[in-house]
Amino acid sequence: MQPPRFLWLLAAAALCCSLLLLLHSRFLTPGQLAAGTCEIVTLDRDSSQPRRTIARQTARCACKKGQIAGTTRARPACVEARIVRTKQWCEMLPCLEDEGCDLLVNRSGWTCTQAGGRVKTTTVS
Repeated sequence: MQPPRFLWLLAAAALCCSLLLLLHSRFLTPGQLAAGTCEIVTLDRDSSQPRRTIARQTARCACKKGQIAGTTRARPACVEARIVRTKQWCEMLPCLEDEGCDLLVNRSGWTCTQAGGRVKTTTVS
């Protein structure tokens, strides 16, 4: 009795996926990021001032052509380079879904405002 044809196709697809994953892992050296991904390298928090926390984070990104390191939904991400060049920070959707985004007056960063009035300010250096 012969198995149905779709089982053969499913097995072939699984084999192809396995080979692709194997090839992909062979081309990335340890510590190398896949194209279009980011990781947080350092994160420092200072809560010495009342009602205020200052956080500094450094991210490492491997962006595709035409992209640059940025922030999307409060996480490091690759964004269009045009957004950073023109300092239209809110276009990269830096705030969480329930927050509102506003540019700082001097366009050196943005604020994310929550419904309860809490404000997170991010400056770019």
